Formats: sequence, C-alpha cells, structure tokens
Amino acid sequence: MLELNKDNFTNIVKESSGYVLVDYFGATCEPCKALIPQLEILEANFKNSVNFVKFNIALDRRLAIKEKVLGVPTITLYKDGIKLSELTKEFAIPENIAKMLEDNIK
Repeated sequence: MLELNKDNFTNIVKESSGYVLVDYFGATCEPCKALIPQLEILEANFKNSVNFVKFNIALDRRLAIKEKVLGVPTITLYKDGIKLSELTKEFAIPENIAKMLEDNIK
C-alpha cells in the first residue's frame, strides 16, 4: 500500500480517475495498526478495481482537516477524486470496509 504525503495526495487521490481507498491513520493508533493486515487482504481482493493508499495525518493535519478527517482510523473511498463513502473510528472495521467497497464498486 502506497503511503501518501502532502506532495502526492492531490495527484493520487483528488486528480485520479477510478476508485481510491485512503486509510487515514496515526502512527501510534493501535486500532489503525490492527487494521493493516485486513486492509492488505482487501487490497488483494479488489486489486483490479481499487487503488489502496494510506496517509499519516500527523504529516499534514491541515490536509486531514480539509478532507474532514477528525479522528483515526478513517477509511475513505473516493471515485474520480470525489468522496463517496467514509468509515471512522469504531465503524472502521474489516466487515464494514468490505461492505462499503461492495456497495460502491460498480
């Protein structure tokens, strides 16, 4: 999973065509760390239709706030640069992420 920074976020997420799932995380967030293996499995399952990336919100809090990410973990699905769906904190669990993908990927 590619780790984004403030320099490539716009190009990879906001200006891309197709689906992009962004894992907004914090380096010390234990629930964020626990999600990594499940996200890697989902990435393998959806590799032909969704680009999976991650963004450490500590690297650019302004960008996170601009994207309305106020807590972690936050999993956001974009299509053609537009936010389609989002799961935050206790709702950002593998089952909900898989359902979000299945409901939105067409």
